Amino acid sequence: MSPAAPKDGMIRGVRRTLRLARPHLRGQGWLMAGGLVAMLAEVLLRVAEPWPLKIVVDAVTVSLGATEGAASGQPGASIGLLLSCGVLLLGVVGLRAAAQYCSTIAFALVGSRVATRLRSRVFAHLQSLGQRYHAHAPHGDNVQRLVGDVGRLQEVAVSAGLPLVGNVITLVVLAGVMVAMDPLLAVVVACAGFVYGIMSRSSGRRIVAVSRRTRRSEGQIANAAAETFGAIRVVQAYGLETLRGRVFERSNERALGQGVASRRLAAGLERSTDVIVGLALAVVLVVGGWRVVEGALTPGDLVIFTTYLKLALRPLKDLAKFTGRIARALASGERVAEVLDARPEIDDRPGARSLVELTGGVRGRVVLDAVDVDDGRGHPLFRGLSLAIEEGSTVCVLGPSGAGKSTLAGLVTRMADPVAGSVSIDGVDVRDATLESLRASVSVVLQEAVLFAASVRENIRCGRLDATDAEVEEAARRALADDFVRALPEGYDTELGERGATLSGGQRQRIAIARALLRDAPVVVLDEATTGLDPASKERVSSSVAALTAGRTTIAITHDPAAIRAADRVVWLEGGRIVEDGAPGELLSRDDSRLAGWLRSAAPELSGSAA
Repeated sequence: MSPAAPKDGMIRGVRRTLRLARPHLRGQGWLMAGGLVAMLAEVLLRVAEPWPLKIVVDAVTVSLGATEGAASGQPGASIGLLLSCGVLLLGVVGLRAAAQYCSTIAFALVGSRVATRLRSRVFAHLQSLGQRYHAHAPHGDNVQRLVGDVGRLQEVAVSAGLPLVGNVITLVVLAGVMVAMDPLLAVVVACAGFVYGIMSRSSGRRIVAVSRRTRRSEGQIANAAAETFGAIRVVQAYGLETLRGRVFERSNERALGQGVASRRLAAGLERSTDVIVGLALAVVLVVGGWRVVEGALTPGDLVIFTTYLKLALRPLKDLAKFTGRIARALASGERVAEVLDARPEIDDRPGARSLVELTGGVRGRVVLDAVDVDDGRGHPLFRGLSLAIEEGSTVCVLGPSGAGKSTLAGLVTRMADPVAGSVSIDGVDVRDATLESLRASVSVVLQEAVLFAASVRENIRCGRLDATDAEVEEAARRALADDFVRALPEGYDTELGERGATLSGGQRQRIAIARALLRDAPVVVLDEATTGLDPASKERVSSSVAALTAGRTTIAITHDPAAIRAADRVVWLEGGRIVEDGAPGELLSRDDSRLAGWLRSAAPELSGSAA
């Protein structure tokens, strides 16, 4: 890598971070303008603040007999002059504090609003990304980007970026004042800035590089924690606490080492800057003191110049102080930008319309026409697969593990698109319909009923957000969930734990079915909806499923013999193609059929589980 590469990377990081914020600054113009005016007022008052001290020092030295050279013609000290300067200094300090407060509040409000909008944008974008992205992106790391990285951008912008901007403006103003007061001493300040620039160039690059690695390691910490707590029952059941603890500790130690390295570099830069500032002050004291002795400056001029020197060199000290924090913020900005740069695999086509509008009312005939599908790793899963499912019929999809049963069902809701061929509902290619309208026409019940940490009522209402309470409760009754829901401490208003952990598996599944019933979609997808339930729960859930699928086009992935026998049709997937297709009775009557062979081999296991 060339020496310029890290610098270019830092500049690129700044540009990417600014591009993130720019769209969310709309509507903040007046607030930013007010903050900028307050900042400029604070800078001018900061420049004016040492002048009462200069006047007092010069007046006192004149009163003590120093009337030659630059002090010639200066007034002597008097009670009125001293009181006036004290009041003036108090007023300047008070006004400067008020201006700084207004500036900080204004930019803090802008930062909070931008961060809130950016976080919402990232969250919405993550929701739009397809299954392939989420299968490879660690959830904990995404949460870290969404919460931690966006929060760091906001915090650093207010606590580091804003003071630096104010200090840079101050530096520009003071540079002009110091050149006007004494060009020779102004050269000392310029030399100090030049030396700092050379020294910080290499340190800044190293700090940025280490900060990037630190943020990645912090994302790994979040992922390790999320993975462990998401599977806490397995961790505890298998006694994996020590193993998972070691995984967490490795990530934690890695982040610690990189964080210490970043802070060590930043601390070294800060202390080196202190030396430069001290050296510049020493030179100014020597040269300035000699200029006072020569009569070119008054003692007050030297006091104000040294004060301005400290103010002028503060940006250097602050830049050294904030370099590490700014570098970590840039690393956070790049991590957020990486998420936003990921393009959704599935999106609305230009000109896409509502499926209801395109079909004149969705009835539910589903056709897969010569579809080719890859498995996400570049290997073919289906090639030229065709399947027609008539309106209102129930088709069971079976096959060995990895045959693509769930992938086939996911084509209907565009969880994935075929690389060739088409999927249509009522003769309309699903890609011509908006995703919202397509998915509103399909109810999905998965093996793992996904519930949210909300009330039972709100979990069922997820099926149709505009449903009334009466409609929610009617859906629960049809799903045979009403009795147990009313027995909960607060009935339908009972708050569930994360993923519905406070309910049994059968109860969670019946709430998921109630949600699907409320949706009232013409097409239903069941993906192992009764797998893993005990016989009593399975019986109740099967009754709920029957209510859900009555009169609807149903694609059922199941290994339940009763559900298979009750289906209108069974499709057996294997080797990327349909190898058996027919009515259950017809297939079971053939000894050589895969369905009959599977039921014979599964019979002992099924009878044992029923016992």
